[in-house]
Amino acid sequence: MDRQDAYDIRHARPEDVPGARRLILDTFYREFGYGYVPAWHADVVDLQHHYLDHPRHALLVAVHRGEVVATTALHSNGPAHPPHPRELVDRYPGGITAQLVRVYVRAEHRRHGLARELVRQACEFAVNEGGYQHLYLHTNAAIPGAEAFWRSLAEEVYDARPTGEHGPGVATVHFEIPLRRPAAV
Repeated sequence: MDRQDAYDIRHARPEDVPGARRLILDTFYREFGYGYVPAWHADVVDLQHHYLDHPRHALLVAVHRGEVVATTALHSNGPAHPPHPRELVDRYPGGITAQLVRVYVRAEHRRHGLARELVRQACEFAVNEGGYQHLYLHTNAAIPGAEAFWRSLAEEVYDARPTGEHGPGVATVHFEIPLRRPAAV
């Protein structure tokens, strides 16, 4: 991480919500190319309620010079069927599964370890605060760098690219990050 121009990595505060929403929506439109899809992105409308006000959910941000430049969120809902396969819904039920979402970094702030650190802190929250048994996520492997990043942190559990579960241009791969529990004292 760039130590000369520090980032403040933390759980989001109410004043971070507008910047986090802006970054997330920018990612949907500019990088993913499909924009806001209510069925997939309902949490973005009210980040405060969905993440900050829920004791088992978290929104983490990286702030640089007063601007939110990276996000990561975690919630207690497992994958939904459809569009995801029934076997994943059965394997990762809501309540005991933390789902990692909204792992986005502004292009000019990439390659500073922000996503990796935000994910590490989300995993820590899942173990220590959320009481989760599983940490599940899915990614669009068509986004440059996404698949390699997740393979460095997680274990693939289902490659949905042949199924086209999210439609043309979306190459979904599902992963689990093993949760490391602290040793009993």
